[in-house]
Amino acid sequence: MPNRRSGQRQAGDRHRPHSDARKPGPRPGAGRPPRVPATPRRPEPTGAPTETMRIAKAMARAGLCSRRDAERWIEEGRVTVNGQLLKSPARDVGPADKVLVDGKPLPTAEPVRLWRYHKVRGLVTTHRDPEGRPTVFEKMPPDMPRVVSVGRLDLNTEGLLLLTNDGALARHLELPATGWLRRYRVRAHGRVTQADLDKLKNGIEVDGVRYGPIEATLDTAERANVWITLSLREGKNREVRNVLSTLGLDVNRLIRVSYGPFQLVDLAPGAVEVVRRRVLADQLGPKLARELGLLDEADAARARRSPAKGRAEEEDDR
Repeated sequence: MPNRRSGQRQAGDRHRPHSDARKPGPRPGAGRPPRVPATPRRPEPTGAPTETMRIAKAMARAGLCSRRDAERWIEEGRVTVNGQLLKSPARDVGPADKVLVDGKPLPTAEPVRLWRYHKVRGLVTTHRDPEGRPTVFEKMPPDMPRVVSVGRLDLNTEGLLLLTNDGALARHLELPATGWLRRYRVRAHGRVTQADLDKLKNGIEVDGVRYGPIEATLDTAERANVWITLSLREGKNREVRNVLSTLGLDVNRLIRVSYGPFQLVDLAPGAVEVVRRRVLADQLGPKLARELGLLDEADAARARRSPAKGRAEEEDDR
């Protein structure tokens, strides 16, 4: 046999344990479940806003509802301030006031956030449905905070629905004055020409309701159906269905593919995804973003100097 020098091993011996090697014993703590980082506890509700503001705004900032809904809740007798039933939304509240909604303290306002959600057909956009139909909010992941929708999609409409934990932001985004374009893909039964669709550019009145300008493009025509891309800025109740019915079209599928700068793209049906803070701030502009607490003064100054820089940095900031 070839001689071995002290301290050397042949290639086939390199994984062979030494005869005098001690068997590994249990490591300290072995067998214990892995340590899971503690989930940060949400601050306990204090029932008071962090600064003085109108009661409806305070309820919206706490993520309970929109300002309009807050005013309705007050009228329904669901809100008390310092033990007194509130009868009018014309009331300012501040850190020294105790606000109860349905007998529960006003939640502590969390950082403003926005989510993209891919709504599927068969869900209603409401927190409580008197008919017992399933709602989009019942389908949220268990770790989602309480959110409100930016506008609504009806039972049979699918696609992009924006959600936020701030009612004031929801109200701002859904106002027609904000000017954000809503884009839809529509499948409808019937026949139509591009010339017919072009007539919608000047707006139209249906059953006494005036609808604003609508951009519509005929994409394809199948045997009995047509596909149309349609863009509008108002988003009134059943607007697309009502308007296209005047052209002899019966909508059988309606998909919202974008809302302002936010798009559905490849978001899976039923999936929800948070919009990065910097992206949201960039789209809202420095003034509103700072008011909502999305920007500090340094961020706001940087955004004013170079709006494109915020977009370039979005990958680094959640």
